[in-house]
Amino acid sequence: METKNTLSSYLIERLYNYGVHHVFGTHGDYVLVFFNELSRSSLKVINTCDEQGAGYAADAYARVNGLGVVCITYCVGGLKVINTTAQAYAEKSPVVVISGAPGIKERNKNPLLHHKVRDFDTQKKIFEEITVASTVLTDPKTAPHEIDRVLIAAQRYKSPVYIEFPRDMLSTPVVDHPGYCEIQEKSDTVALQEALTETVTMINAAKKL
Repeated sequence: METKNTLSSYLIERLYNYGVHHVFGTHGDYVLVFFNELSRSSLKVINTCDEQGAGYAADAYARVNGLGVVCITYCVGGLKVINTTAQAYAEKSPVVVISGAPGIKERNKNPLLHHKVRDFDTQKKIFEEITVASTVLTDPKTAPHEIDRVLIAAQRYKSPVYIEFPRDMLSTPVVDHPGYCEIQEKSDTVALQEALTETVTMINAAKKL
């Protein structure tokens, strides 16, 4: 899969490497550039009538293929996939929610920018409650690592995650990234031993039929 060395292409490539071949979503102004990038990639975009339908489709896709992706615009679209993401969280379905957002420079110039609900980070705060990992890609130096961290969490915990992409970061070049990040997490041997002991105790205490 050929890619340009930008943050949006890096995210697309990582999704493809995880076995994603379809992205479900509904267009909106904050995410138009990313949808344009998707249309030129190896991923197929499935447009739905509304964001909620896209969220449920991504959930179903995740259950069948191991990882699903829904792509929506900021707040007016993002808040419509709260229910679908909550369902994915409750039922251990690894869905990646990708939301466009106002650009970093726009936030400084116009605090009354359309679609904003209360503060610029309000949407992210909501998604933090129903995902196992979330990030806003504001720094080109850390963004590739953040993408890897969040995707690894989705796969490891089989649960939804949230990636917010300010639209003026999409074409930003990837800076000093050595390659894909593989985060090695060690097992908690104490917790494992406690769980094993508890399991053995329960089995021994169970009545024989």
